[in-house]
Amino acid sequence: MQPKGLSITQMYTVKFNFEQSGLEPVTLEGIKPGYSLLEVALMNDIELHHNCGGVCACSTCHLYVNKGEGSLEELSDREEDFIDRAVNPRLNSRLGCQCLLLEGSGAVEVTLPDQTQFLGE
Repeated sequence: MQPKGLSITQMYTVKFNFEQSGLEPVTLEGIKPGYSLLEVALMNDIELHHNCGGVCACSTCHLYVNKGEGSLEELSDREEDFIDRAVNPRLNSRLGCQCLLLEGSGAVEVTLPDQTQFLGE
């Protein structure tokens, strides 16, 4: 039994799909709120470019949110400006560095664009 005043830690399930051929989807369980999807990817050896170091100053950590948008921090004007510069932006485009998992739990599913197009940049 949980002591009064302490909440049970909420956890997320995060599924990463990949447009790049040959990469199978990865489902991660037990992800704590407070991390960005970029951090979740990097902590789990999933390559997601992040040229600016995750400070919303480029668009290289661009991804598509397929499910669980309500579990993520809202899109800011600054993020929206950088998404406009991303390759193949869509209505569900976000920057991984800005997709902070909010307090709570649930499932989030994203697709990472084929990043081989960035090689040589």
